[in-house]
Amino acid sequence: MTELNSKIPKGQLAEKWTNYKAHTNLVNPANKRRLDVIVVGTGLAGASAAASLAELGFKVKNFCYQDSPRRAHSIAAQGGINAAKNYQNDGDSVYRLFYDTIKGGDYRAREANVYRLAEVSNAIIDQCVAQGVPFAREYGGLLDNRSFGGAQVSRTFYARGQTGQQLLLGAYSALSRQVKKGNVELYTRHEMLDVVLVEGRARGIIVRDMVTGAIERYAAHAVVLATGGYGNVFFLSTNAMGSNATAIWKAFKRGAFFGNPSFTQIHPTCIPVHGDFQSKLTLMSESLRNDGRIWVPKNKEDAEKIRQGKLQPTQIKEEDRDYYLERRYPAFGNLVPRDVASRAAKERCDAGYGVGDTGLAVYLDFSDAINRLGKNVIEARYGNLFQMYEKIVDENPYETPMMIYPAVHYTMGGLWVDYELMTTIPGLYAIGEANFSDHGANRLGASA
Repeated sequence: MTELNSKIPKGQLAEKWTNYKAHTNLVNPANKRRLDVIVVGTGLAGASAAASLAELGFKVKNFCYQDSPRRAHSIAAQGGINAAKNYQNDGDSVYRLFYDTIKGGDYRAREANVYRLAEVSNAIIDQCVAQGVPFAREYGGLLDNRSFGGAQVSRTFYARGQTGQQLLLGAYSALSRQVKKGNVELYTRHEMLDVVLVEGRARGIIVRDMVTGAIERYAAHAVVLATGGYGNVFFLSTNAMGSNATAIWKAFKRGAFFGNPSFTQIHPTCIPVHGDFQSKLTLMSESLRNDGRIWVPKNKEDAEKIRQGKLQPTQIKEEDRDYYLERRYPAFGNLVPRDVASRAAKERCDAGYGVGDTGLAVYLDFSDAINRLGKNVIEARYGNLFQMYEKIVDENPYETPMMIYPAVHYTMGGLWVDYELMTTIPGLYAIGEANFSDHGANRLGASA
């Protein structure tokens, strides 16, 4: 039987990471040059890990199945990345970020790992800025923040509605620097097929060259999986069709345990299904709930007329609209956690108040924000998202409320890892969405 040892440091929660760093074994610079590490994946987790390991002095082989690391699915994240810098002076702290993340993860994430994540969040923002990520800034030049679902403070750093793309370009630039220096060997269009075990320890991988079809093997002293989640086990999700679960599934077949495999995050702000032949769903950024108000008609008759095309949402009077999140959760309003917003939308649609052709949609309305702030302000904040919505739905969201509905988004289960992010296979590590340990609706990362 495999014994699960989380290796969580002793001591108070806020002291664990400090104690771990103070007492962990170190590798001297001369020995680092003798150690090879394989990193599978070039998204935000993979590219940053490969670049950081190379910067530390290790020799790294980095693999991805895309034709360029810039095409990793991390590019699809939109809304922002959380950190407890408290620039808004609204009462934020490391503990509040930790608590919101644990609560957003329905108390399933490992507390020690999440607290560490909250502690290092500020340094991650500084690193991103140093890499050239163009975060939004206030008039005076300071980094701007906006609110996100599940939090009562403004802690989200963002780059318009394309934060994931900008973060990935920053990580890619750091990775490219290490490739140029000869510290990273980059293998694109290579898909991992299996983990190689030598005497029970991960010592390499088997890959397929997706251009020639050749099967190749590569050896290393340790293997790091940064291959994302398994959302595509569902028929439709927000994941790109190329985002598969091959790597972590092969690791599981070799003996790596899974944690919380049934725990999936449902995102409330997705464009509803609009055809019988689409392969995936398209996400509308979580950030839209800052200024958008979610509602359905109060009367089922009005909802039925909208579904039949006999009534437009703009014809529904204010007193005949049910802003159900503001009604049910006045402390958070439209910024309730994702799971709460998703369940509430499904409940309203199941009760017969849904809109759209299928009745599986609710409205996300920006008319109040446009009247209060002006169209130019809304366009500056969300213009690329509005443009994307109009291309897909063929409706102008500045004039007609958006339609949204919950969709499978983020897998919050994954390979079981200990405090050092090692799986139950010695020498095999899992980072990012590929593992189970740090996830929550307010997780740090390029949150959608």
